[in-house]
Amino acid sequence: MPQQTERNNKTMQALDAIRVLDFTQMMLGPFATQILADLGADVIKVERPEGEWERGLAMMGEYVDGQSAAFLAMNRNKRSVALDLKDPRAREALLRLGATCDVVVENFRPGVMDRLGLGYDDFKAVREDIIYCSGSGWGQDTPFARAGRPGQDLLIQSMSGLAAATGRAGDPPTPAGTAIVDHATALTLANGILAAIVARATHGIGQRVEVDLYSTAIAMQCQEISTFVNQGTEYQRSDSGIGQAWLSAPFGVYEASDGWLAVAMAPLETVAEAVGDPALADFDAWAERDAAKRALEDITRTDTVQHWLDALLPKGIWAARVRTAKEAVDELREEGSDLLVTLDGPAGTPIELVGCPISLSATPWRQRLAPPRTGEHTAAVLGEVLDPENLTALVGEGR
Repeated sequence: MPQQTERNNKTMQALDAIRVLDFTQMMLGPFATQILADLGADVIKVERPEGEWERGLAMMGEYVDGQSAAFLAMNRNKRSVALDLKDPRAREALLRLGATCDVVVENFRPGVMDRLGLGYDDFKAVREDIIYCSGSGWGQDTPFARAGRPGQDLLIQSMSGLAAATGRAGDPPTPAGTAIVDHATALTLANGILAAIVARATHGIGQRVEVDLYSTAIAMQCQEISTFVNQGTEYQRSDSGIGQAWLSAPFGVYEASDGWLAVAMAPLETVAEAVGDPALADFDAWAERDAAKRALEDITRTDTVQHWLDALLPKGIWAARVRTAKEAVDELREEGSDLLVTLDGPAGTPIELVGCPISLSATPWRQRLAPPRTGEHTAAVLGEVLDPENLTALVGEGR
């Protein structure tokens, strides 16, 4: 990945000409808009005067320089404007600002932005080709959305079947170790925005873009759902811990004498040869998958992870050590990887963040701005569309 530092100030970026008005909070929206910001878009983050909700989210009960580590992770390269959205003067200023923007993004509950006078039709009235993007838990007009049901990652994992498909048979449903649906939906939202930008450049049109957590969670299971709806048999979790319910042995995680080993798709015959136990090849990889996994795990427990990697990898068997996130990060630091970036945080203390995972050879991502303080750029941004008197009336002196 190309080096990303402030010394590349004159580097051309993919989204240099794009301006985004960002009303989002928590993860679904902010992670998506950070991707756009990393790629060069001018992202203007609109917050309530006390700051968006995630600024106050303690991670493992603690803060970094008084800020949530989660907020810092998803809000770099943005400028912050803090306003009371119920103030008619704020609405007028934001619509004026919207006329200068290419994209508006929000992830309030359905109907909230319309009630505030900041919906699609309101922004379309000031810019005909505006791209207006909404992210939600259940969609904009679905039974659960109309019922006002909360849409949050754990709830969506639970309702979509993801949690019930994870873990061993007989164990409780197991959600993923991170907000995987929020993350995937943020990527989906970023893709939708980029597609709409291309459509406007190609066809001269603006449009609405809508994504929701539930639809993404269903789409994430496209292989599994395609299997049971077309083959007539619902997949079941393995009681031996095969990691995905529809796969055969030896797929799964195995205990070794000093840790854990992951083995992906591989012919049992090849695995049997690699570990020196011909009897493994006698198992039916699907019908006897649990028995085969237990037999292989009896073998892997006898030696180290590295021993088994040295045996499996030369045979073309896909295998890897199971590591913690800390172990992965320690390795990235040792390698000097640009997937980790260090910058001055809002209080001036250096903070370390995960960089953008997209590498573009001609228009690389850049770290330009630290995660902003609440309302840090209110006067500078609104000064573009308001005269000094109205600016002072709206945000007060010294902002």
